[in-house]
Amino acid sequence: MTRLWSPAIKDDPEAFVLFAFPWSTAGTPLEHHHGPRKWQRDVLREIKQHIQKNKNVTEFDVLRMAVSSGRGIGKSALVSWIVLWMITTRIGSSVIVSANSEAQLRSITWAEITKWLAMMINSHWWEISATRITPAKWITELVERDLRKGTRYWGAEGRLWSEENPDSYAGLHNSDGVLLIFDEASGIPDAIWDVAQGFFTENTPHRFWAAFSNPRRNTGYFFECFHAKRDFWTTRQVDARTVEDTDKQVYRQIIEEYGEDSSQAKVEVYGEFPSSGDDQFITSSAVADAAARPRYKDETAPIVIGVDPARGGADSTVIVVRQGRDLTAIHRYHGEDTMTIVGRVIDAIEQYKPTLVVLDEGGLGYGILDRLHEQRYKVVRGVNFGWKAKNPVMYGNKRAELWGTMKEWLKTASIPNDRALKSDLVGPTIKPNSSGTIFLEGKKEMKARGLASPDAADALAVTFAFPVAHRQYVEKRTNRAYNANGVTTSWMGA
Repeated sequence: MTRLWSPAIKDDPEAFVLFAFPWSTAGTPLEHHHGPRKWQRDVLREIKQHIQKNKNVTEFDVLRMAVSSGRGIGKSALVSWIVLWMITTRIGSSVIVSANSEAQLRSITWAEITKWLAMMINSHWWEISATRITPAKWITELVERDLRKGTRYWGAEGRLWSEENPDSYAGLHNSDGVLLIFDEASGIPDAIWDVAQGFFTENTPHRFWAAFSNPRRNTGYFFECFHAKRDFWTTRQVDARTVEDTDKQVYRQIIEEYGEDSSQAKVEVYGEFPSSGDDQFITSSAVADAAARPRYKDETAPIVIGVDPARGGADSTVIVVRQGRDLTAIHRYHGEDTMTIVGRVIDAIEQYKPTLVVLDEGGLGYGILDRLHEQRYKVVRGVNFGWKAKNPVMYGNKRAELWGTMKEWLKTASIPNDRALKSDLVGPTIKPNSSGTIFLEGKKEMKARGLASPDAADALAVTFAFPVAHRQYVEKRTNRAYNANGVTTSWMGA
């Protein structure tokens, strides 16, 4: 029993899962299963890393993790493991499990937890009811007598919520540890998410909040975990086609029936949020193709740096480096003042030796541009998104035009598999006017929909503002000089 409380298992959820269940054991339901799937292991390792990070500090972080995925990949199994790991290894801890509906909670989530509890090596520690797991009488007596530790709040509870009375959901505080699980989190109302924040007000190291869901809505708190609130959540997107031991034919059929860019394919297969509609300017498939495409590595292509300076709040200053068809680097900086941002740009210039640096000169950018010119960085130019487009019939302003150029570039480009960048690229919608001229949705409008400011995509867009010639590598010739009658000549002539 004490082995389950050893640091090697207590602080390593993956090790717990491998130890606590009868993997590969004949005569058990796991006879033909050898352990968690890769994506499940990745999540368990993320929890371990968080635990290690919280050691030897006085201000403890809360793990906030959101996982968006296609269907049928083993979400409920992973939820069960995390719940059982928590109550087993952290004596006195409290676990709350909620889902998008009572039916989901009782019939699917809690049923799965019950199934795994029955197979767990220490199943005899627990008593289980329709929506509760509590420690058996013998172990509470042992813990209270030998460890002198209270067990009143120890266990797991499947908790229902009421949108009409969200405050009824509140009330959990436990210095021994708190784990909150939202299953099918996309359907849980924002008011419940807001109340749940109060579960984590105590400064203790064992605080975990995990949300799992098929991404069925492009609004709501779960959506914002990946967009407007992405700086506060660790996020993961799982494409069902990449998961071992799933029926790939099911996913192929969905794609063939509804189309590769359909909402059904995005939600059920790719684990992506549905687009807002036909007005999406850059499609998810175009971005996915660019992220999967290998780098071209054209050394003669000019290096262009794009800068989108932050305007305060939740926005970040983003510096990107593009060389021809390749987006080679993305740097993000949050909460820095103007002079610090100037220094960041100078550092990028010195590191990458670009042919051109372009920044959005609107707002904060104008002061940054002036300072860089004062420092005699002649490769820096500014562009204003509000400028008139070169093709005003097609595009309503410079921003729309630059995004249009970037959209075409993406057809052959290679970009990093960067979640925030991909989210930025597919975020803005088209706003055509009565004559068909294209405008893009503004940052304020995007934030109103729960989307983050597309800082990285805007930084990439400005790299297309000005034409840049290809670089030429010319072998240096040696001029050999000699003196004849006081006249200096060379092999190339005087």
